[in-house]
Amino acid sequence: MAAVTPQIAGARRLVVKIGSALLVGAEGLRADWLRGLCEDVALWRQRGADVVLVSSGSIALGRRVLGLPSGALTLEQSQAAAAVGQIRLARAYEEMLAPHGVTTAQILVTLEDTENRRRYLNSRATMETLLGLGVVPIVNENDTVATDEIRYGDNDRLAAQIAVTCGADQLLLLSDVDGLYTANPKTDPSARHLPVVEALTPEIEAMGGDPISGLSKGGMKTKLMAARTAVSGGCAMAIAEGSVLRPLSAVADGARVTWFLPEGDPQASRKRWIAAMKPRGELTVDEGAARALADGRSLLPAGVRQVTGVFHRGDPVVIRGPSGAALAQGLARYDSTDAVRIAGKRSDEIAAILGEQVRAALVHRDDMAVNR
Repeated sequence: MAAVTPQIAGARRLVVKIGSALLVGAEGLRADWLRGLCEDVALWRQRGADVVLVSSGSIALGRRVLGLPSGALTLEQSQAAAAVGQIRLARAYEEMLAPHGVTTAQILVTLEDTENRRRYLNSRATMETLLGLGVVPIVNENDTVATDEIRYGDNDRLAAQIAVTCGADQLLLLSDVDGLYTANPKTDPSARHLPVVEALTPEIEAMGGDPISGLSKGGMKTKLMAARTAVSGGCAMAIAEGSVLRPLSAVADGARVTWFLPEGDPQASRKRWIAAMKPRGELTVDEGAARALADGRSLLPAGVRQVTGVFHRGDPVVIRGPSGAALAQGLARYDSTDAVRIAGKRSDEIAAILGEQVRAALVHRDDMAVNR
């Protein structure tokens, strides 16, 4: 049976990565293009989709404001350009989306933030809260403090990490190419465009090339790396040429792209990832909590009878029922020392015990793989 190609118009949660060459031209910010993109974002929000933008461009924008020369920048120059460009970039998105009634938020991260479990939980919780409130997060790599993170093509991979972190079902990389070819079409007239990639085989990965634009740091190789991260997390990914004024609409209307098909769905892939982790501790729960877990609910401190082991927030823990049977595995939202203090306590008692703002769940259902 032929694979079903994803349809961007039906995305439930869409992450869009914007390349520098699309957003910033020789004269600075391409306002007309950004306005068209934001019209599309507003349209997708009206259709009920969550939208996250992973935007390059802060260094490219800042270097023009500062009058820095073309070509390679020193690390310090890149950080300075990012500091100047980030504030202008965030303001531009805010001004373009506000007329559509869309609220924006800026999130600055590095790859380390998505790879460290503790930071991953913080990023995920913030993203989920913003999306639940109808906000469009504008994510950018924190190039003002990054060192080795400022390198070739990071935002392609960062976009894939963000897509997996927030459980997106589709990731769209807007770039200056319209997809993957069997060879570089600029140098090989026999190169064929691949509309769908069902599996990332060694032959497919060997098709990666070099950057095409002087502004864009990412080449096809980094896009294929992003594809591997996305599809293994259950997220379909597309590479599209994004220079048209309404790039999302263009893709929805049939513009040439390359789709990379996902391995399962985002939630199932995430659960498998959690279940495969080596647990750092155990939580034994009462019958009421065991029934709640079976019904798909989160684990509240009130249902916990015993805490075993030493673990930190974000570490995997096994959840056991009264008989000792393993019911689930999940990521703890408290350190083991705090978990011991609040075990068996009601939610309204926890703040007084810990003396700080608290999280309702000890293990949230989104961070839990339940044994069936």
